[in-house]
Amino acid sequence: MRSFLIGLSVCFALLAPAHPQTAANYPSKPIRFIVPYAPGGSTSYVARLVGAKLTEAWGRQVLVDNKPGANTAIGSEALVRSPPDGYTISLAASTHATVPHLVANLPYDALRDFTPVASMVTTQLVLVVHPSVPANTLAEFIALAKGKPNELNFAAVGTGSSTHLAGEYFKSVAGVKMQHVPYKGTAPALTDLIGGQIQLNFDTPVTSLPHIKSGRLKALAITGSRRLATLPDVPTFAEAGLPAYDFQLWFGVMAPAGTPKPIVEKLSAEIGRILALPDVRQQLADQGLDAAYRPPADFDALVRADLDRFGKLIKAAGIKIE
Repeated sequence: MRSFLIGLSVCFALLAPAHPQTAANYPSKPIRFIVPYAPGGSTSYVARLVGAKLTEAWGRQVLVDNKPGANTAIGSEALVRSPPDGYTISLAASTHATVPHLVANLPYDALRDFTPVASMVTTQLVLVVHPSVPANTLAEFIALAKGKPNELNFAAVGTGSSTHLAGEYFKSVAGVKMQHVPYKGTAPALTDLIGGQIQLNFDTPVTSLPHIKSGRLKALAITGSRRLATLPDVPTFAEAGLPAYDFQLWFGVMAPAGTPKPIVEKLSAEIGRILALPDVRQQLADQGLDAAYRPPADFDALVRADLDRFGKLIKAAGIKIE
């Protein structure tokens, strides 16, 4: 019997992992950071900034892997099919809460298949209009739109995009009727806005800022809860008389469902530490982004709230992606 027990112990020892993963020894190898968007945008910028700081802190390479396509579904599916061990994470943006309402037969569930790790940043949009539009304040613009139902056109970078939803939400809250004009990218939309082919856009501050300063566009209001340092004279929607309109977007980090809680918490805490660094906050601000860390439970609540909010908006506006 003693020989049998010794042999059984040896078998279990051989079957057990040589280095069981715990929060204490995590990470012990490189981390893959999936970004479900094309390189060059704000999402990649944030992933590379935070990834570099994680590499610096832990001495393990964080490798950013851009996997764009299918309204972020390709990158998201790659994450949920990865081992839940903390070595594959993904950047998730507000589109994580909109795509399930726009795309049928997604290969994942936006809640069940993901573990929220941390929110990282929020970003706002700016309502810009062509100089020919006879309105210099938000109140004047709303009055103009109400007097010309469906005569004003707003650009959006794709049906169901954040800029499209910002415009639809504005229509709902302000009680105006405008026409949505979809574009395949920011550049053509901006070209047509500057040229006067369309009248307004909800754009990222970084993109619009040079044209606002040159006078080729007029900025009427910021969609978030506070003014931007880069546009200190542009009021928020609340300051401009429309407090019900608050449209902020977020970026965060997700892990596959089943990732051990101690690893999630360790990763989340380190991301929070990084986002509190003055140089990181400044670099984000230079890109029109605000550091906005939330731990796992709070980030989960944000995702659930936006799934509900955007779902109602998309249904009410009848938005569909064919």
